[in-house]
Amino acid sequence: MVERKKIIIDTDPGIDDAMAIFLALQSPEVEVIGLTTIYGNVYTTLATRNALHLLEIAGRQDIPVAEGSHVTITKGTKLRIADFVHGADGLGNQNFPPPKGKPIEQSAASFLIQQANLHPGKVTVVALGPLTNIALAIEQDPEFPKKIGQIVILGGAFSVNGNVNPAAEANIFGDPDSADIVFTSGADILAVGINVTHQVVMTDADRDKLSQSSGKYAQYLCKILDVYFSYHHDSYHTKGVYLHDPTALLAAVNPSLLTYIEGVVRVQTNGIMRGLTIFYNTKKKFGEVSEWCNKPTVKVAVTVDAPAVVELIMERLMNS
Repeated sequence: MVERKKIIIDTDPGIDDAMAIFLALQSPEVEVIGLTTIYGNVYTTLATRNALHLLEIAGRQDIPVAEGSHVTITKGTKLRIADFVHGADGLGNQNFPPPKGKPIEQSAASFLIQQANLHPGKVTVVALGPLTNIALAIEQDPEFPKKIGQIVILGGAFSVNGNVNPAAEANIFGDPDSADIVFTSGADILAVGINVTHQVVMTDADRDKLSQSSGKYAQYLCKILDVYFSYHHDSYHTKGVYLHDPTALLAAVNPSLLTYIEGVVRVQTNGIMRGLTIFYNTKKKFGEVSEWCNKPTVKVAVTVDAPAVVELIMERLMNS
């Protein structure tokens, strides 16, 4: 029996987060040991409510939810919230009743530290929002990067335009200072950027297939997907939606669905390029000592088997 990979999903639910959470619960290769919440698609309080609600829908109230930071690591409170993409409630404006569950007492950062200590080298964090909670865990426990198994980051726009502005992708832009801390922490990091996730599209036809399936997750997702489809239709003129979060989740489940390059990643933290992720391939040795020297390398996804990813997502969500 292969040991299931223990994962914690750090999330700001969001419609594609909901899809990723259900997908994780439907993936026999992994065991979800907790959800931690962060601002991004919605404010943190609502992200917590949505995480509890999604676990209730799944009948998995046994999984703990730890509430994360309400502000960026530099105490920034003017947060960019993408409610225009996911609806004011983050879940397609369905006004679901409040969940019965409550978050645990621990903060997200201390829950992450605790789990990494309990299962050294065995926990994968799948980070689907800004990286504040993970940066806080690193600040509070400098050993955290060594103890955590892997951090799969949905974030960055490597050599393509961003989706917040031409320079930046939304999750990195949400807290660039935290992103730079995490990328240079020395943890085993796998970044999945929009250069890859924009190749993974759920089409109108796929949505129809979902709606005809009797799976409970498929039925639930069809309810909330409308807002998301109309946003993509208006912003990108596509007949489909990008599957950002589910793709990153599957990179944690089955890394062979993507290919990667390895190098140093730094994040621009101010100015017009705030949130820009720059990949340095470490081939050239520069003469002078700089901010790029002696930084640990990370893996960055460069290609994805999009048809296989979409097929796997559809199959698992329909058989629920």
